[in-house]
Amino acid sequence: MKKKEFIFIGGILILALAMWGGMSLINKGSHGSICITVDGKEYGTYSLEKDQTIKINDTNVCEIKDGQARMISAQCPDHLCMKQKAIDEKGGTIVCLPNKVVIEGEKSTDSKKTDEPVIDAVT
Repeated sequence: MKKKEFIFIGGILILALAMWGGMSLINKGSHGSICITVDGKEYGTYSLEKDQTIKINDTNVCEIKDGQARMISAQCPDHLCMKQKAIDEKGGTIVCLPNKVVIEGEKSTDSKKTDEPVIDAVT
């Protein structure tokens, strides 16, 4: 290989690393949120960026810590909601059927901030 080919390949690698680093910086600050509903009615929406403990009526306690939400206490017989996987910025759901509590993870996207219609394959 010639010297010019090495310089060209090196330049492409440096450009690719710079683009990869830039994308990771953009995505680093994007924390999602969770929406809590009780018996089908919205209880509240909370950011995953702030560590906090949320008491849901007198039945459940949800903890947001390190960008993840999990159920840490529940007044139900089986405690299956406490055994479910934590929710992070990628989304997910925690359900406590006896207490009718649903915690849904919402991804942080810019499309929710605009008033543009969403087009899918059905409409």
